[in-house]
Amino acid sequence: MITADQLKDVVDRVGALHHYLNIDRKQVEFEEEQLRTQAPDFWDDPKRAEAQMKKVKGIEKWLKGYQEVKNFADELQLAFDFYKDEMVTEEEVDADYDKAIKAIEELELMNMLRQEEDSMDAVLKINSGAGGTESQDWASMLMRMYTRWSEAHGYKVKITNLQDGDEAGIKSVEMTIEGGEYAYGFLKSENGVHRLVRVSPYNAQGKRMTSFASVFVTPLVDDTIEIYVDPAKVSWDTFRSSGAGGQNVNKVESGVRLRYQYEDPDTGEKEEILIENTETRDQPKNRAKAMLLLKSQLYDRALKKKQAEQAKVEAGKKKIEWGSQIRSYVFDDRRVKDHRTGYQTSDVDGVMDGKIDDFIKSYLMEFAASDAEKED
Repeated sequence: MITADQLKDVVDRVGALHHYLNIDRKQVEFEEEQLRTQAPDFWDDPKRAEAQMKKVKGIEKWLKGYQEVKNFADELQLAFDFYKDEMVTEEEVDADYDKAIKAIEELELMNMLRQEEDSMDAVLKINSGAGGTESQDWASMLMRMYTRWSEAHGYKVKITNLQDGDEAGIKSVEMTIEGGEYAYGFLKSENGVHRLVRVSPYNAQGKRMTSFASVFVTPLVDDTIEIYVDPAKVSWDTFRSSGAGGQNVNKVESGVRLRYQYEDPDTGEKEEILIENTETRDQPKNRAKAMLLLKSQLYDRALKKKQAEQAKVEAGKKKIEWGSQIRSYVFDDRRVKDHRTGYQTSDVDGVMDGKIDDFIKSYLMEFAASDAEKED
C-alpha cells in the first residue's frame, strides 16, 4: 500500500509538469492555431497547410498527454480516499499508483525533448573502426541492436547504403529511422564511439580483443523545413548496386552518388560531402532520397554549430564531445557502461537485443534536463 508521501509526490510532479509544459499557454496557443486551419483558403497551399496541421497536432499531443497524467493522479487520489472507507483494496490503490507513475515518467521524459529537431525522424550511420573483421562484426551487431530497438518502438528502418565487410560484418551502414515520433530526440544519445571488449571468435588464440565503431545520428528533415542547397555545387554519379536483390540489381545503374561542394559560411573552409544511396532499384527515388539526406546533413551542421555556440557561454556545463567514446560493452564481465552518465547494466544480451531505453533515459535526464530548465 502506498504512503501519503508517495501520493504527495505524484501530485507535486503533476503540478510541476503543468508549470514546465506551460499548459495554460499551450491551451490558448492550440485554440489560436486551430482557428487558422478553418480559413476558407487554408488548403490552397498544401505544403503550408500540412505544416500548420503538424503544428496543431504537436500542441494537442502535449495537452492530451498532460490531461491523461492529471486524470491518473485524480483517480489515485480518489482511490486513496476510498481505501480509508474500505471501498477499494490495497491492490487497487497500488495499481492506480503504478499507472500514474508510469504516465508521469513518460511525460517527464518527453518534456526533455523540446528542441525543434527532437521530433524529427533520424538518419543513423555506423562506421567500423580499425581492426578488420572483428570491428566489422561489431558494427553489424550495433546495426542489429538499433534495428531491434526501432522495431520495438514502432519505427520503420530503411537501409539507404550498406558496405559489407571483407569476411564478416559490415564496414558501414546508413539507415533512416522513420514513421514514429521523436526518433532523433531519443537516438541523439547514441552519437559517439562504442567500444566492445570480448573474446573474439575470429581470433585463433581466443584472446580478449577491443574493437570500436562510431555512430552518427542526424535529424532527417522533411519538406516543411527549408534548407538551401546550391545547385551549382551539386554533381551526380550513377553506379550499379551490389548485394542482395537478385540478378537485376547489378544490371541497372540504380545506385546514385551525390557530391556537394560545401563551404562553411563562417570560416570559408571547403569540403566535399559525399552521399551514396542504393535503397531502391529506382534511380529517381534514390536521387530524391540522397538529396533529402544531404539536406539533413546541412541542417545537422547548422544545429551542431548552434549547440557549440551555446556550450561556450554556458560556464560549468558538462560538455559532450560528439566523437568521444561514450559506452563500453564488456561481454565476458557481463557489463555495459555509459561513460557520460555512469549508468550501467549486466543485461548484455538484452542490450544487444535493442533494450537501450534506460541508457537513453539516463542521457536525457542528465543532459537534456539542463537545456529544458534553461528555457523556463
